[in-house]
Amino acid sequence: MDIKHAFSCNPLYPAYQPSAPSALSRAAPLRWIDGAGGIHAVGHDGNGFAFDNEAPRHQVLLQDFRIASRLVTNGEYLDFMQDRGYARPEFWFMDGIETVRREGWDAPFYWRKIDGAWFEFTLSGLRPLDPGIPVSHVSYYEAAAYAAWAGKRLPTEAEWECIAAATLPADIERGANLSGSGRLHPAAAEDGGNRPGQMIGDLWEWTQSAYCNYPGFRPAAGAIGEYNGKFMANQMVLRGGGCATPPGHVRITYRNFFYPHQRWMFSGIRLAADA
Repeated sequence: MDIKHAFSCNPLYPAYQPSAPSALSRAAPLRWIDGAGGIHAVGHDGNGFAFDNEAPRHQVLLQDFRIASRLVTNGEYLDFMQDRGYARPEFWFMDGIETVRREGWDAPFYWRKIDGAWFEFTLSGLRPLDPGIPVSHVSYYEAAAYAAWAGKRLPTEAEWECIAAATLPADIERGANLSGSGRLHPAAAEDGGNRPGQMIGDLWEWTQSAYCNYPGFRPAAGAIGEYNGKFMANQMVLRGGGCATPPGHVRITYRNFFYPHQRWMFSGIRLAADA
C-alpha cells in the first residue's frame, strides 16, 4: 500500500509489476444474504494466534438484517458520482462533506480523468477504469455516503463477523485474492450463490462500527499495550483482508482500523440493510 501511494505521486505513473492486458470485467449479480437476529457470540475464542483487540469473546444482540453478496463495483460507484453524489450533502456526515470540500474530492483516491475518460492507478500502472472491479481506496465517509445514496447502510462489525462465521469454509483463504495470488488488485466477484463472496481478500471492508474495546478488554502490560489500546478512539473498523494482505494474516475475527478520512489503504464497500 505504501509503494502504491509513493508511485502514484510520480507523474509518470510507474508500474510496480507488469500486467497482461485483460478484457473489462463483469461482476456477479448482487444478491442479499439474510442474517438472523438474536444473541450471537463474536470475538476470538483463544484458540490460536490473535491480536488483543480481537478478544475477549462476548455476546451481542442483533436484529434481523441483510448483507450484500459482493462488494460495490467501480461501475456502481460511478453511477453515484454521475448523480452528483460528491456535491449532495444529504448523503454525507458533516465531517465527511467538510472533508470533501476541503480536499476537493470528486472521485476515489486513485482515479484519474484523462480526456473525458476515467482511469485507475494500480500497481501495474495507469489502466482504464474497469466497471466490474470493486471500487477501492475509498474513505469511510465515501463508503457511508454511497450507502446512503443507495438507500442502504454499512454493516456493523458484529453483523459482518456473524455472516462470515456462518458462511465461510474452514479454510477461509482458499481461493481468496490475497497477496499470494500476485494480482495485487481487487478482482470481479464470482457468483457465490447464497454465500457472500469477497469477505476474505480483495479489499478491506468498511463497517459502521467505531473502533473501541470489547467488553472486558484490558490493554496488555508493557510495550505491547502501547499498540491497540492506544488507538481505540476516532477510528472505524474494517473487516476481511485485502489483495495486499499476506496469507496467514486473515481471520474472521480480525479487526483492522483506520481514520474515517483515510483512503490510501485497500478499502472497499459492502452494503447492508435492516431486514
